[in-house]
Amino acid sequence: MRNVDYIIVGDGYAGLFLAHQLIKNNKSFVIFSEGRKSASQVSAGIINPVVLKKFTTFWKAQEQIDFLKDNLKQIESYTGENYLINAPIHRIFHDENEQNLWLKKSGIEELSHFLDKKFDRLNVVKNDFLAGKVNQSARLNVNGFFSGLFSYFEKNDHWVKEKFDYTQLHPSESTYKDLGFKNIIFCEGMGVKDNPYFSEIAVNPNKGHHIKVKLSQPLSENITIKKKHFLFPTGNGLYFYGGTYDREQLHHHIDESAVEQLVKGLSEFYPYDFEVEEVHFGFRPTVKDRRPIIGRHETFRNLYVFNGLGARGILNGCYFSRDLFRFIEEDIPLHEEVSLNRFQ
Repeated sequence: MRNVDYIIVGDGYAGLFLAHQLIKNNKSFVIFSEGRKSASQVSAGIINPVVLKKFTTFWKAQEQIDFLKDNLKQIESYTGENYLINAPIHRIFHDENEQNLWLKKSGIEELSHFLDKKFDRLNVVKNDFLAGKVNQSARLNVNGFFSGLFSYFEKNDHWVKEKFDYTQLHPSESTYKDLGFKNIIFCEGMGVKDNPYFSEIAVNPNKGHHIKVKLSQPLSENITIKKKHFLFPTGNGLYFYGGTYDREQLHHHIDESAVEQLVKGLSEFYPYDFEVEEVHFGFRPTVKDRRPIIGRHETFRNLYVFNGLGARGILNGCYFSRDLFRFIEEDIPLHEEVSLNRFQ
């Protein structure tokens, strides 16, 4: 029997950033992934400290941004790749009221580091009222991040390429098939609904579509544009535009009305011809209070859940993976705001 300190079930941002904590702290582990694309793997990879509807920020935004940048440098030390794309978000203003609100908010202490006071005129796209730059925003090279880390896992015998079978798990013996473990962490996104140990946790699916388009007039390479949705280059002459939010149409195929919404949204500020080349969708695991759900099973003390990262999966996944690791290894209590127990 092979023994490991940890089993991770799930292959999105929660699972991969948690795996990084284990690598950093010299813990042995395996990660279960069938190799299908999770919601994380079709995400935009936006790293953004500002809520761009109302120009507000969120809990621990600066800490999360700083911690992410440090951790991506650490990941680069063993994968050999830098996955951070320095392409700040430029939010196109709808009218003068939005310009004024941005300037007003940029004077507030917690937003002054994020909202640039100088407005920009963007090329190619319509921006009659200019655009505001979000300082410290960036993008993750999503494909590079997942392929780089899974390549590392494979080389180091961390990757189990199969679906996790709950019937083979014996928590009281700390065994799964021919594996012995100290702790097992479920990072399954919406897959948690099939997990007999944590199926009751309060996560809800939010379906997001995005399109990959070919633009007849190209944009600058190092820019991320936001109006209703995000637009940025992905290489191969294609651009990402999305994503939508839908809590109602939860079937597992493309929703044409979401595609129409995206085409219409892009046409509003991109005045040239474009062609839709690809359509993708995924289900974000969201929580009513917009905070992750982290905790230990009430009966089996070696079973944990890390879920509910929502639309800020990169920042939440990176930052709270450390909190979960410290909770398990050092018995440092979790923040009440993210603890599984807050719903009991």
